[in-house]
Amino acid sequence: MNRKGEKMGWIGGWSGGFIWLGLLSIVWVFQNKISNGMIGIMVFIVAITTIVATAPWRHPHTKYWKLMLPIYLLFFISIFLCIYLYGGLDSIGLKWTSFFWVIPCLIPFVTTGNRTWDSNAQQSE
Repeated sequence: MNRKGEKMGWIGGWSGGFIWLGLLSIVWVFQNKISNGMIGIMVFIVAITTIVATAPWRHPHTKYWKLMLPIYLLFFISIFLCIYLYGGLDSIGLKWTSFFWVIPCLIPFVTTGNRTWDSNAQQSE
């Protein structure tokens, strides 16, 4: 079984979660905030590389939560990095309670965390 849709979902979905960082980094470069832009671009490249490296079909016996953990770590690092580079929560108009909006992003840990690529293949047969 090829499972192209699942593969596209993993790569496309996770990449979509980081596209804002790549675009924001390009904006920073054009605003002549070169160091901010380069840091953002580096984190973006590391994130895309991690997404491809932790793809479940490359690690068919590993539980999804273990594969998602480094991606989520990079996601939260990206958020905190951008807040820091912008000068803190107050400078971008956020409060500490704004982080509650991130909680729904953790739903995949609950819904698919204990599955593996192999277990998904067995369920779909």
